[in-house]
Amino acid sequence: MKQLFYVIPAFLILLACTEEIKEETTPEPEPKIIEEYGYILNDFNVIRDTIRPGDTFGAILNENGVSQNKIYEVATTFKDSFDVRRIVVGKPYVLLNSKDSLNQTQVFIYEKNKVDYAIIDFRDSISVIHEKKPVTYVEKEASGVITNSLSQTMAENNLSPYMTDRLANIYAWTINFFQLQPGDNFKVIYTEKFISDSISGGLGEIKAAYFEHKGKPIYAFNFKPEGVHNMAADFYDLEANNLKRAFLKSPIKFNYRISSKYNLNRRIAYYGYKVRPHRGTDFAAGIGTPILATSDGTVTKAERRGGNGIYVKIRHNETYETQYLHMKKYNVRVGQFVRQGDVIGWVGMTGNTGGPHVCYRFWKNGKEVDPFKEDLPNSKPLESVYHEEYFSTMLPLKERLDCIKN
Repeated sequence: MKQLFYVIPAFLILLACTEEIKEETTPEPEPKIIEEYGYILNDFNVIRDTIRPGDTFGAILNENGVSQNKIYEVATTFKDSFDVRRIVVGKPYVLLNSKDSLNQTQVFIYEKNKVDYAIIDFRDSISVIHEKKPVTYVEKEASGVITNSLSQTMAENNLSPYMTDRLANIYAWTINFFQLQPGDNFKVIYTEKFISDSISGGLGEIKAAYFEHKGKPIYAFNFKPEGVHNMAADFYDLEANNLKRAFLKSPIKFNYRISSKYNLNRRIAYYGYKVRPHRGTDFAAGIGTPILATSDGTVTKAERRGGNGIYVKIRHNETYETQYLHMKKYNVRVGQFVRQGDVIGWVGMTGNTGGPHVCYRFWKNGKEVDPFKEDLPNSKPLESVYHEEYFSTMLPLKERLDCIKN
């Protein structure tokens, strides 16, 4: 029996394949609309860069097709709202250029910081406006157990190094952070700032904290009465006492050790073991370490004299004075009023000293005393009129702190 063979023309095969391919092809998705700074970026050629050494506002825009007349108009007409001479090296900027052969800048955006930015729009009549990126605050909780230092514990728990500074400021009057012990622990409720919902803007405020030092728990709650404008937020304990004291524990914040204590019976081999009283406390630290005023007061001396070297003396009230010896340099002048925590100078080795340190001396009623053995005054507690509001705010935060596990 004969078999029949059919020859199919090649063009019919090609047509069938083409139709088959067409059936499988899916339409390309619409491009995603990208909006930033109030503009749809898809409408522009976007150039992102930072101000480099030698850059000027005029040079940047001139290279991108903006006329000298428009550059001059911004520099003169809008100098009060945007001073072109004050763009800072390292700050980011964005150029929105036209999508044509000219590729000319139509909008210049200068980021003053992570949140604030200026927009210079060259289209039609020139305009200069200042805007802010949307900022949100997310509440978080954290805890840690001290193994070595507070900063190391922060790093081990992936917490911001700024948290170390914040906690040190909160507990500066009640805890000597040089004497932290393994097993000391902390818990904290805080907010983290986010810019445009995705970019971390760093640590926000600390709402509540717990620090256990040498087995003693110390709570701290951030509080400011609603609607009271002449009162700053501060930290208070479980009884509404202010955590602040009249004097800081130390004139140096971090990275120091007490190399010599107040000792009226001190004997030194170099002087034949004769009694040579030491009427101060020596805080050893690296040269250039900031020295802080331990309380508010007025500078009565800022000079260099004999074995004291360069020093500063502050009168705080009719009862108390403090003195800071062996500075590298002072940062105040006689008659100046300083606030607690202000930098009044830097650690040095001037005068009679065997190493870099600040000798901290403390007077009470004209007599040098050991401040660590004195019952120093506290700051004023929270006024009773605010107690109801404070405790209603504090108690839920305390319950949350107690539930955080280390």
